[in-house]
Amino acid sequence: MSYESKIINDPVFGFIKIPKGLLYNLVCHPVMQRLTRIRQLGLSSVVYPGAQHTRFQHSLGAFHLMSEAIRELTAKGNFIFDSEAEAVETAILLHDVGHGPFSHVLEHTLVQGIAHEEISLMLMERINREMNGQLSLAIRIFRDQYPKRFLHQLVSGQLDMDRLDYLRRDSFYTGVTEGNIGSARIIKMLDVRDDRLVVESKGIYSIENFLTARRLMYWQVYLHKTSVAYERLLLNTLCRAKELAAQGEDLFASPALRFFLYNDIGRERFQTDPDCLENFLLLDDNDIWTALKVWTHHTDKVLSTLSDGMVNRKLFKVEVSTEPFPDTRKQTLLKQITQTLDIPADDAHYFLSTPDLETNMYNPADDSIDILYSDGTIRGIAEASDMFDIALLSRKAKKYYLCYWRLDK
Repeated sequence: MSYESKIINDPVFGFIKIPKGLLYNLVCHPVMQRLTRIRQLGLSSVVYPGAQHTRFQHSLGAFHLMSEAIRELTAKGNFIFDSEAEAVETAILLHDVGHGPFSHVLEHTLVQGIAHEEISLMLMERINREMNGQLSLAIRIFRDQYPKRFLHQLVSGQLDMDRLDYLRRDSFYTGVTEGNIGSARIIKMLDVRDDRLVVESKGIYSIENFLTARRLMYWQVYLHKTSVAYERLLLNTLCRAKELAAQGEDLFASPALRFFLYNDIGRERFQTDPDCLENFLLLDDNDIWTALKVWTHHTDKVLSTLSDGMVNRKLFKVEVSTEPFPDTRKQTLLKQITQTLDIPADDAHYFLSTPDLETNMYNPADDSIDILYSDGTIRGIAEASDMFDIALLSRKAKKYYLCYWRLDK
């Protein structure tokens, strides 16, 4: 592996070194460069105007943390070949290439039934063919098919470099300081036992802080009620556009967006029709925003009203509850929306959305965080921590949202 490197100045971690060769070639690859045109936090800038950072920046940050983690684990006597280090760095660098614009909105409208992780893998395999198999080891690690299982944990696990970067980075750009985790301290405390990542007991408070920060960031940023409402507004707008396209309406759209609007793309077709992946690679945030701006003048009142709401920040009103909203309330709102907007009753549902969202801080069944003590014993964080009890740590918090068009408009 070459010791020459390019240096990128990152506002969160400072100087990031990209070794010349495979890793630098991947950073410059069009599949990676596309991520410079996709925001990491989608529509969260409606609440946090500073949240303009991209998935490319996040991927570089996760790569940097992976390099630090490999260096730390090697220094503690865990033997990692140079080829394995390069492969796991490649896997984390490319882990998000399968994201589309406004990722989860896209997954429920333009593309159905295929997750971004699957698309990431398809793109990694595509690049691997281009590069004559140089990504084969990275793909095995990404798929958890490599004997050193702890390498996969660094890419996808409770303490993976993806989470360590996005919590720190999203905290930095939103200004939500509660999410500012001690990523350097956590990495310093990592070790390997029985082919699993463990955390030295000195780092237990950093782990507690990490779990708390993750919970706070989810409810304060990722699932903020205004962000959720804005996302539902976009989802409904794209659904209306899809409906009009199915009726033969000629909609303004870039060629890539048109492909997804005028075709029903499910998981099977995405995996078998090469046109799907090629058009997906041409999609970024700009395609959606350009279409929305033009659609504000469309003759279809539903599409133009929703698009105007997106472009000019006329957001859904939001109510949040720990219990589902009664159907009678929804029916009343639908009638009021029909009258206020003077639209057919069948179209009113585009102006009302009732998602329910849940998250938990830690799921030991998924991938436990293990604490290593000086006497060699290992205990899960739920047992080791004197701050959390397992019931609180693992309990899923669920919230119900009622998002609807502001009737005072």
